[in-house]
Amino acid sequence: MQFPDVSSTLVICITAIILTTLYAVRLRICHHKLPLPPGPPKLPLVGNLFDVPSTYQWKLYARWSKQYDSDIIHLDLAGTSVIVLSSFEATDALFEKRSSLYSDRGEFTMVRELMGWDFNVGDNWRKNRRLLQETFNVKAARKYEPAELAGTHLLLYRLTVAPDDFMDHFRQMAGEIIMSITYGIDVLPSDDPYVTLAHKAVRTFAFAAVPGVYLVDTFPILRDIPRWFPGAGFKRQAEEWRKLAHDMLELPYAETKRQMDAGIAPPSFTADGLQALNDPDKAPYYQEHHVKHTAGTMYIGGADTTVSVLGTFVLAMLANPEAQRRAQAEIDSVTGRKYLPTFEDEPALPYISALVKELMRWEVVSPLGEFIFVVAIPRRLAIEDEYRGYRLPAGSIVVGNAWAILHDERLYPDPYTFKPERFLLDGKLNPAVKNPEAAFGFGRRLCPGRHMALSSIWISVVSILATFDICKAVDERGNVIEPSYDYLSGLISTPVPFKCSITPRSPGEVALIQAAAKERL
Repeated sequence: MQFPDVSSTLVICITAIILTTLYAVRLRICHHKLPLPPGPPKLPLVGNLFDVPSTYQWKLYARWSKQYDSDIIHLDLAGTSVIVLSSFEATDALFEKRSSLYSDRGEFTMVRELMGWDFNVGDNWRKNRRLLQETFNVKAARKYEPAELAGTHLLLYRLTVAPDDFMDHFRQMAGEIIMSITYGIDVLPSDDPYVTLAHKAVRTFAFAAVPGVYLVDTFPILRDIPRWFPGAGFKRQAEEWRKLAHDMLELPYAETKRQMDAGIAPPSFTADGLQALNDPDKAPYYQEHHVKHTAGTMYIGGADTTVSVLGTFVLAMLANPEAQRRAQAEIDSVTGRKYLPTFEDEPALPYISALVKELMRWEVVSPLGEFIFVVAIPRRLAIEDEYRGYRLPAGSIVVGNAWAILHDERLYPDPYTFKPERFLLDGKLNPAVKNPEAAFGFGRRLCPGRHMALSSIWISVVSILATFDICKAVDERGNVIEPSYDYLSGLISTPVPFKCSITPRSPGEVALIQAAAKERL
């Protein structure tokens, strides 16, 4: 047998390495000759660190995008390169078509290391997401509709009893549904500790995960300073918030395992996932900690996002009474006011579906994208890239500005006005109008729980409109109380507390609500 000439093979290999290296160097030199994307002027050392506020960053980014006539802008936060994308074209080109380059996640020392939200990263993140995809794809999500309908009927009943507490009722309903689906746990009818815990944990994460809020994300070395050191208040805050993240992950999971040991656990994501681990015929690709971490992701993902959208729904009806009347007329034409709407009615209610789409677009739950049902940290560019003649530095944090995208007047004329009809044509949903899926993220990070989230929001909206009138509240002198329409800033944008009047449309609707809730109470 004749062996190949080792020396010639070695020469070929060395030559190939040299040529590849020279090409990479040349490419790097060429890239460095390219300009960075436009953006505000940068100061020495600190860059734009003091230009970026700790609240409502998405609105400032959108203004800069218009000011510099670019849907891609560049910031420098004391040496950390940040790229903000503000169009469907840009997010599709980078997050979808070049997803392999934009799938890394930034350090974000505050939330990951100090606050303990590191359970959904690396290999864990990939397997957790696969579990979520399998649980909440279009077909699988339909099996949760009975739980969503039951939760909605209880919501309607609570609104008849204490309408002023509508935001608490929204939170209770969201907690009931997600706890039932995720852990098989029945929550208390009010002030449930699991629901309260999830709400507190999510609020801390939503605030701390916004880029630029904490200096320790820009200067990770700050994590090593003593907690008593001047300016180290973030460490003391992180210690307090870390306990919330720990309890949110561990407590409901431990309760499901306790029920399984006692043989009384109902079907749920956690129970089913753990049982599969002991089934020799299934040989699952995941381990127990993946089940726990994914359950925690579901738990927090469903805790506040639905609440925010339903709060926006109420505000939208207060600001647009004509939209409310049109929606109620469509519902009445289908139900005849003789039964509560069901999921089977959805094809006959295109205006309601358009109204839900407009809710997702009008006030975005996660303005900087990618939170719902996924503990999302903004993306990090793995290697240097080029786009539209701009150099995108390796290691850059890349953010999709969902708020700017969903208020693009080219796609949504008169974008600041609530107009469900923008999604309709000849009485049907218009496929030519861009679906506001940016509210659920971008590319491969598109929220795996979006199907269940939308179905839960749809049945809540149609059920409330079928049975209640939503009007502005009046004070003791009969003066109308105008809502501020302001939102709390954070990774999740939630309406500030406001007052309104929610009253049953007639005694007939009250009877329907009581009959439906009787089975649940």
